[in-house]
This record gives sequence, C-alpha cells and structure tokens, in this order.
Amino acid sequence: MRITLVQGDITEQRVDAVVNAANPSLLGGGGVDGAIHRRGGPAILAECRRLRATRYPDGLPVGRAVATTAGELPARWVIHTAGPVHSTREDRSALLASCYREALRVAGELGAATVALPAVSAGIYGWPVDDAARIAVSTVRAAGAELETALETALETVAETALEEVRFVLFTADVHAAFARALKDAGG
Repeated sequence: MRITLVQGDITEQRVDAVVNAANPSLLGGGGVDGAIHRRGGPAILAECRRLRATRYPDGLPVGRAVATTAGELPARWVIHTAGPVHSTREDRSALLASCYREALRVAGELGAATVALPAVSAGIYGWPVDDAARIAVSTVRAAGAELETALETALETVAETALEEVRFVLFTADVHAAFARALKDAGG
C-alpha cells in the first residue's frame, strides 16, 4: 500500500472512496463534511438520512465509519467517519486512530483500491495538526501492514481487496507540511 500526500480539495479526487470527516449526525456540517455534501449532492444526504433512520438513530459513534454513495463526486463511495473533538483533559488519541482504521476497514470491505483521506479532527474539532498527522500516518501505516499480512494468508482474494493507495488530501500548506513531516518521521 502506497501512502501519498497532496495539497488540494478532497472533493476533486478521482479515487474509489473519499473519506469524510463527518459530523456524527451524518447530516452535513462545515469544513470537509460540508464540502462533500455540497459537491456530492442530495444522494449522499438521502443515504445518510436512511442510516440515521435505521442503523444509527443516535448518530455515528465517534471513531466508527460507514459508507454511502459518492453522489456527484468523482468517486464511487464516501466513507463517513466521526472524529473526536480534541481535549486537553482526556486522551482521545485512540478514538482518532480508530477513525482511520475503521475507514480503511470499510474501504477494504468495499473493495476500494484508492482512498482519499482528510486530516480528521484537525480543523474545527481543534486537534493540534502535528499530533493529528502523527496519529494518522502511524495508524494508516500499521493498518497497511496488517492488511498485507491478512492478504498473504488469503492469496486468492488479493486482486479483489488490495488497497493500493491511501492519499492524504490536505487543504492547506501548513497541514500538508505537518503530514509530510509525520510521514518522513515514520520512515515513509
């Protein structure tokens, strides 16, 4: 699995799955969530409403992920993950890491080969960018290694489930720089 970084707009990525830093309500919001809902159109919101009416009546739990159509986005699916709000009183790092693990798990279940990820919780949820980048990169690298090990034991399904590229799509130069440092520090 290849990890790449680009500075840009996640709604313009031609990938199998775009990950949404979603509001737990699944009904849209600001930042990445609002941009995905606006660009993707009403089909995404319609599926999110169905999920709220059935599977997640209280909203998507923080750290979990679920897929919907990508609507009018140049992708097949949107994988919504609800990130934690940063806290100086409580370590919520495991919840942030879970967002990335769960998004990649759902991507694997969908058969996605390419996934675009934002900097979950590093915007309005206040997570310090350097720490968010470190958690994201280390979690994705570990998940990639686990996926490769699992695929080695099930060679007949490799072609159907191999995640080839995880692309962090970072909106600003400072966030891109933080992720580049984290990737370099992780040996990538």
